[in-house]
Amino acid sequence: MSRVKALFLNASLKSSENPSNTEALWKEVEKIYEREDVTYESIRLADYYLPYGISKDLGEGDEWPYIFEKIKEADIVVLGTPLWLGEKSSIATKVLERMYGSSGETNDYGQAVYYNKVAGVVITGNEDGAKNAAQSILYRMSHIGFVIPPNVDAYWVGEAGPGPSFIEANGIENDFTKNHIEMLAYNTVHLAKIFKEQPIPAIGNTQE
Repeated sequence: MSRVKALFLNASLKSSENPSNTEALWKEVEKIYEREDVTYESIRLADYYLPYGISKDLGEGDEWPYIFEKIKEADIVVLGTPLWLGEKSSIATKVLERMYGSSGETNDYGQAVYYNKVAGVVITGNEDGAKNAAQSILYRMSHIGFVIPPNVDAYWVGEAGPGPSFIEANGIENDFTKNHIEMLAYNTVHLAKIFKEQPIPAIGNTQE
């Protein structure tokens, strides 16, 4: 069996020239993936030109086709987002819309291209809204074909109001967050390995 591949899509509003609290939380997931012999890649979406729209290629420099190819190669896709005003970032919304616009493509079984892939989410912020963002992201990914294992919403939020973010607050010391990082990592790997050996049957699940 080939190695499981994981892809992290970081929907931070900051480019990779700046530190990302969401990326820092993801790094803790990476540590477990390394132990589980999972290959992984991280993409900072703000580094790419991704225009708004519901299409797999909007032309004129659209870099979504490159991101989409990475998604197709992955067995695990984890979307990471900061919280702003209690919601996922605008980039997270945009990439979910672009995923939806590409959902008409099929895999080798004639199913939606996202079938037999598992999804998760990591979230950071210094305000409430983590569960709201998680349910929004995970429902949308399930709707287009991803499988959602249990407890794959790893998040950290600080105290109400302005305050230190994940890195500054050393949020990784939070026991709840550490526990959810482990569940996210191990549960996504477990199901990804199952689907490599026993993919979802095509009957009743094709685009025809």
